[in-house]
Amino acid sequence: MRKHALEGIRVVDFSWIVAGPTCTRILADFGAEVIRVEFEYSMDYIRGAYATGGSPNASGMFNNLNRNKLSATLNVLHPRGAELIHDLISASDIVVENFSASVLERWGLDYEAQRSIRPDVIYLSLSGFGHTGRDRDYVTWGPTAQALSGLTYMSGLPGEEPAGWGFSYMDHTAGYYGAMACVTALHHRNRTGEGQWIDLSQVESGIALTGTAILDKTVNGRPFRRGGNPPGNRSPHPRVAPHNTYRCAGEDQWCAITVFDDEQWAAFVEAIGSPEWTANPRFETNEGRYDNQDELDELIETWTSCHTPHEVFHKLQSAGVIAGAVQSPKIKVDEDPQLKHRNFLPEIEHAELGKAKFEAEPVRLSRSPWELRRASPLMGEHSDYVYGEILGLDSEEVAELMVEGVI
Repeated sequence: MRKHALEGIRVVDFSWIVAGPTCTRILADFGAEVIRVEFEYSMDYIRGAYATGGSPNASGMFNNLNRNKLSATLNVLHPRGAELIHDLISASDIVVENFSASVLERWGLDYEAQRSIRPDVIYLSLSGFGHTGRDRDYVTWGPTAQALSGLTYMSGLPGEEPAGWGFSYMDHTAGYYGAMACVTALHHRNRTGEGQWIDLSQVESGIALTGTAILDKTVNGRPFRRGGNPPGNRSPHPRVAPHNTYRCAGEDQWCAITVFDDEQWAAFVEAIGSPEWTANPRFETNEGRYDNQDELDELIETWTSCHTPHEVFHKLQSAGVIAGAVQSPKIKVDEDPQLKHRNFLPEIEHAELGKAKFEAEPVRLSRSPWELRRASPLMGEHSDYVYGEILGLDSEEVAELMVEGVI
């Protein structure tokens, strides 16, 4: 009986940076044999850019995105390299890349070419705009896709310029969609014997996250950015107050507080010691509190600023008021008891980084769970296995390929 859901599935992974590796990491975590096809003279940007001591094997970010994978070096532009990649595709189930639309076409490896190598191959191309249409040849990064999807415009505080997102979330989102699409295509192949091409657009996957903003503009003519919108941490739907984050004691320390009704407001007032300002008639009802949020938030902060986030969190929650501590990454990693209970940051030994932490998959399958089996691969660490055991070359042939600069 197979232990992992995707055990027996082999993936040729041309992907780099974040979007593609996020997809193939999920496939690898659930048991697929993912083979990164790399070449030192055209190395994955994050292998070097975030490396410790300049080593292409010592990047924490690369390590997190590429655990459970194998690495084989190959110059796909060399004639012999092209032959070898054909052989590897023939022995694999899925091909993944997140280059711009024309790259694999220039390599002679578009979908039709891959089908001629293996008729039931599943090919995922993950690009900014997809491989068809007017914009197909534009090159994008995750933040570019975020801006083009409208998500950057929608972020920030009312009355302020769009803030943008703090990280390249669209790379991760596209990777999640890509993994889901690959599994869906595998299911289709299991039923019909047919492979297929998955053409994924990062921009479109971002538009899917804009909620009703496009519909509201199209139907009602209302732009997302208007008086009071975006709402920041406030809640226009439902219209309740207080509903915000508040500065606490210490440098850059914050808490979150939400009060949904008058009963919770009474509990909040009692928990903070019933200061005089809480008796103001403007705050007596939810409607009044909502209409006077600016003043209310300032007054609440006179209390929260005297306490740590966790003091606020425990005091208010024990009184039945919704509250939480805004946690820094360090606190999340080192102290969060829930994440520790679920082993969300497991450790494994890496050849150059030593013992390293990784993000777990956020899902727990009772019969076929994900597993952290190995740290990220060193550059070309598994070339002997790929060319010897999978493709059947002997040691002399492999050595000759190295001399010729093919691998």
